[in-house]
Amino acid sequence: MISRHEALPRIAKLTVLGVGVALLATACSGTSGTPTSSGSSSAAAGGISCPAPSSGAGAGASPVGTTVAPANVPKATTVSPAPLKIGSLLPQTGALAFLGPPEIAGVNLAVKQVNDAGGVLGHPIDVVHRDSGDTTTDIATQSVTNLLGQGVSAIVGAASSGVTKTVINQITGAGVVQFSPANTSPDFSTWPAHGLYWRTAPSDVLQGRVLGNYMASCGAQTLGMIVLNDSYGTGLRDNVKKAFESAGGKVVDEELFNEGDSQFSSQVDKVVAAKPDAIAVISFDQAKQIIPLLTGKGVKPTQMFFVDGNTSDYSKDLSAGTLSGARGTIPGTFAKDDFKTALKTIDPSLKDYSYAGESWDAVNLISLAAEEAKSTKGTDIAAHLQDITAGSEKCSDFASCVTLIRQGKQIHYYGKSGPVSFAKNGDPQEAYIGIYKFDDKNVPQPVSEEYGKLS
Repeated sequence: MISRHEALPRIAKLTVLGVGVALLATACSGTSGTPTSSGSSSAAAGGISCPAPSSGAGAGASPVGTTVAPANVPKATTVSPAPLKIGSLLPQTGALAFLGPPEIAGVNLAVKQVNDAGGVLGHPIDVVHRDSGDTTTDIATQSVTNLLGQGVSAIVGAASSGVTKTVINQITGAGVVQFSPANTSPDFSTWPAHGLYWRTAPSDVLQGRVLGNYMASCGAQTLGMIVLNDSYGTGLRDNVKKAFESAGGKVVDEELFNEGDSQFSSQVDKVVAAKPDAIAVISFDQAKQIIPLLTGKGVKPTQMFFVDGNTSDYSKDLSAGTLSGARGTIPGTFAKDDFKTALKTIDPSLKDYSYAGESWDAVNLISLAAEEAKSTKGTDIAAHLQDITAGSEKCSDFASCVTLIRQGKQIHYYGKSGPVSFAKNGDPQEAYIGIYKFDDKNVPQPVSEEYGKLS
C-alpha cells in the first residue's frame, strides 16, 4: 500500500518489490507507453508530460508516538566505563562532496540532541569526522585507519557504495559497526559483514524501479542512459531498465563512463543518436559536464531524469532555466521545515538536505542500540539495531526513545527518513523515494513521496 501526497492520480499501487513496482500515477498527455516499432521518436521531440507538483509536497514525516523533552529524560541506569565514540566517513572532497554538508550536519545535529538529553549510558557521546573522498583516491582507507585507531564503536558512512566496498571489510573486521546513510547498492544485502553493516537508505532495487516506472508514466516509450561504471551506477541502471521495460518501454542505448573521467562527448553523442524519448543520467557531480552537452544537442530538460547522486542544486553551475522541468529521485522523505531550521543552526550555509535525515537517524539508532545493549562495544550495538525497530512503542527522537528504553519498553524507532524496520542483513525493509522537479533556477523542488516495502 502506498502512503503519499495526493497530487498524482494513481493508475496502480507500488507493490512489494518481489512482485514488482507498478507504474506511478500520471496525468500524461503523452502516448500509452507501448514502444513504437520504428525509431521515430527523437531526443529533441520531448513528448513527455509528467505530473505537476503538489502544493503540499515536502511535508515529510511527522513525529509519532511518545514525546519527551530532553530535560525530562530519566538518568541512565547503567553507566559505561567510557563514552560512546562515533566516527563519520562522509565526503568532504571528491565527486560526492556536495552530499557531505547535509550528511555531516545531520550527524552533528543528532549528536547535539543526544547530548542535550544526557548522552548515552551516562556520558555525552563523542564524534570524530573524517573525509571519505571518492574511489579515485585512498582517502577512505586512511580515514578508517585513523578512526579505528581512535577507538570508535561505529562509523557513519560512507556515502558512496563504491567507497564503502573499499573499507567495509576493514571496518566490520575490526568489530566496529558501519552504518551508511546513503549506500544503495544491492550488493550489500548479501555482503559477509558479520552482522555489522547497516544502512538507512534503501537498496536501489526500490529507487531504480520507482524511477523506471515514473519515466514510463510520463509518456516515455524509449530510454537512453548515461551511467557511472561502478557498483552504484550499474546496480541502479539494472533496476531502472528492468522497471522501464516491464512497463512496456524500450532501452535504446546505455553508455558507461568511469570515475575520474572528464570527457563525456562520446557517451552523449551515442545516446542522443539513438533518439530516446527520455535520458537517465546516473552519475555523481559528473552531471555538471554532461548536462550542457545534452542541451547542446537539443535535448530538452523535460526529457532528463536524474538520481540521488546528482539531483542537486545547480543554480551556481548552470544558466537559469537549463534544467527547468527535469526530474530526479532521492530516497527518503522530504525534509520538514523544522528539521531544515534545526540543521541550519549547525550549518547556516546549508542548501541541500539529501540524506541529512538518514544521517541523523544513523546516529540516533546507534545511540539507542547502545542504550538497549547497555554497552558501547560495536558487536553489542549491532546485536540490538534490529530490536529497536521492531518493538510496540513508537517514538521518533532520542529523548523520547531512550526514555522508553530506560523504562524497560521495546521501541519502534520512526526517524526523519521515515519509518525504519531492519532486516537481519541491515537493510531497511520499508522506505520512501522522493520525486523532485527542477525549477527555473535549476534547484530541485519536491513533487511527491512514494512508499514501498522491500521485504
